Order: sequence, then structure tokens, then C-alpha cells
Amino acid sequence: MIKAQLAAASAIGKVLTGSSLTGVLQDVWRADPMLSKQQKGAIQDLSYGVLRFYGQLQAILALLLKKPLRDKSLQQLLLVSLYQLQYSKASPHTVVDQAVSASRALAHGQGMQGLVNAVLRNFIRQRERLLQQAAAHEDGLYSYPQWWIDKLRQQYPEKFHTILQAGNKRPPMTLRVNQRKISVAAYRDLLTEKAMQTELFWSGALQLNQPVAVEHLPGFSAGLVTVQDAGAQLAAPFLDVHDGMRVLDACAAPGGKSTHVLELADVALTILDNEAARLTQVQQNLQRLHMTAEKMVCGDASDPDAWWDGRFYDRILADVPCSASGVVCRHPDIKWLRRESDLVKFAEIQQAILHALWKILSKGGKLLYVTCSVFAEENTMQIAKFLNHHPDASLLPLSAAAMADGQLLPDIRHDGFFYNLLQKA
Repeated sequence: MIKAQLAAASAIGKVLTGSSLTGVLQDVWRADPMLSKQQKGAIQDLSYGVLRFYGQLQAILALLLKKPLRDKSLQQLLLVSLYQLQYSKASPHTVVDQAVSASRALAHGQGMQGLVNAVLRNFIRQRERLLQQAAAHEDGLYSYPQWWIDKLRQQYPEKFHTILQAGNKRPPMTLRVNQRKISVAAYRDLLTEKAMQTELFWSGALQLNQPVAVEHLPGFSAGLVTVQDAGAQLAAPFLDVHDGMRVLDACAAPGGKSTHVLELADVALTILDNEAARLTQVQQNLQRLHMTAEKMVCGDASDPDAWWDGRFYDRILADVPCSASGVVCRHPDIKWLRRESDLVKFAEIQQAILHALWKILSKGGKLLYVTCSVFAEENTMQIAKFLNHHPDASLLPLSAAAMADGQLLPDIRHDGFFYNLLQKA
């Protein structure tokens, strides 16, 4: 436990100075290749858990300290330990004992064992009072930055609290069945044979009642199934692809939507992303599913002149860069990495991509605009601005459960997405 506490505390510290948790954990795995699967799981669980409830834990720690700690490493260790005491099944005595021992390994931890012991034992004794006090302020109640809470309250006055709560839940594991190889019903039977119970959603999405490692999924390596959020599985059907079409998946990595398009129709697919390393992920997904794309291009979606071959596309999937505010249950670090000013920057990029891709869409063609955001600045406001500049564009209706104006709000079954389908006159 000591190793997991220290590694998680270090990871959280790096995230809070601007690094993504995914990248930080990859660095941890590379730095210590001898870590077992169980150790990695513990480090990951603690890191994700603290960032999921960082606002609450930080508020509690402030109540327990007479003055702020100058040593950030010690502060992160205490946050990890508080998370364990509040949310894990570990014995409170063991958590405290191991945290005291872990503090000795910190650069400035010598002589701090008494403080660590006192803080954690005080939390155990005063838990209910401290939880109530932390919840008196919204950042402690919801564990989001205040600007995020205020914006959602303004844009979703009746739903903002459920959106915030959904983002703090552990994400479900949902499967997309490759119906070129097996039916949804038949694959569900395979899962039942292995005592894996599922719930069926739209488009054949199967949500596991209990997540498992992908290697335990029947036929995963043979391409029978892909792990993909139920909300994300709406993209390819909404794009309305048919055999023989030329299709562009812009900003495609890691390729979940690309492969779904290829499962639905025999199309000439161009896969575009601006990072070569991420295109390697797409290629790996294609290989596992035994699929091929017509082209795979490393390029900027907002600058088609640098990579476009001059032939227009019948369909374009524009899954544009965004705040990722709809997927914080999977990436809780996003809550603390984003700034309100980032929405302006993303909006500029999104508008540039929309204008650029519209030029290479054929007449009568369709473009599906997608974000994994819940903020109107990146969604309805972007489409309204685009339509004002393009009289040859019209908005087509989409139908899906729980969607209004194309906004799919996150809940316990799926992440948050925005979908709008545009047709060129």
C-alpha cells in the first residue's frame, strides 16, 4: 500500500501542475516495469479516485489543518489517504499506519509522522461533521471548479446537479458488437455462458454489469467486439453511410468511430489525425478487427490543402477537439486541467475545422459535427454561428433517447456527447 500511496500522490501532484493523468501513469509504468498488475490497479484507482473527489477532499483537508502545508507532496499523500478512508474498503487502521510510514519516504517528510497520524485519525473521529462542512461550499459538494458549476447551472438550471453527479461516478464498460461477424443476441449469449450479465441499449450497445479485462471478453482478439461508450456508438449510425461512399473521419484517433463506420457499410474511408502516434492506435484497432481503410493521413483537419486529394467526400465525421467536459467520469483530471478561457480556444479550432471540412464535402453530402462536451459554447452556439455563415447548410433531425437539440447529457449509462448533422445543398 505504501508504494501505491506514494506513486498516486506523485501522479496527482503532476496533474495539478498541468499534466494529463493518462500520460503521467504511462510514465509511472515505464519508470517501474516491475510493477504487478495489482500494483498498477491500486495506483490507478487511487489517482483517479482522488481527482474525482478532489474538491471535497481538499476542503476536508483544509478543515483538518491549522495552516496550509508548504510541502505539496505531503499534501497529496494526505489527500490519497483521505480518499482511502472515505471511499475504499481498506482497513482505516492500515491506511493510517501505511500513510505514516509513507511520509518518511518524502523529501520533507521526516518529523511529519505525528501530523499525518493526527490528521487522519481526526478525520475518522469527526467524519460526519467534516463531510457536512465540506459540502457547505459548492466546490466541496460537487468536486468541480466553481466556474464549471456556475456555467452548467446557467445552461442547465434544472439538470446541472445531475450532470455534475454523473461525472463523479465510475464509468460503465460498454461493448459494441461487430455485427458483420456475429449478431448482438448471439454475442450476448456468449457473455451469458461466461456469467457476464449485460444490459442492452440503443444500436446494440451491451453494458456489462461488472467490468472485466478485455482479454476475458469472448472473441475480443478475433474482432467480435469493441469496447466503446454507448453514447459514442451513436456517431456512425447518425452519419448515415452506405456502400460505395467516400467517407472522411477527421480527428479520428483512436479509431473507435472509424471502425464502427466500416462495420456498417463498405465505404472508401479516409482516416485523418494530426498525431502520427495516435494513428498507430487506429492501425492497431483496424488490424484487430481485420479491417482496412482506403487512406490513413497525418494532417490538420483545418488545413485540407495540405493533404486533400481533390475528390469530394459524401460523408464527413468531424469529431472535433473539445473540452471533453462530457467524459470526466473517465478522465477526472480534466476537471482540474481545464480553464474557462480554454472554451474560447476550442471554439476557434472547432469553427476553423468546420469551415475547412465544409469545402471538401460534396453537394448533397452530410457532415456530422461531434463533441464530447456539455458546454453550449462548443455545441449549439458553434452550429448556430456556422449556419449563419453558410446558407448552403441545413440542419437535419436526429433521434435518440435523452437527446435535446443534439445534446446527449451524461448519466450512469453513457458519457455526454453533442451531435448535429449538417447537409450541403
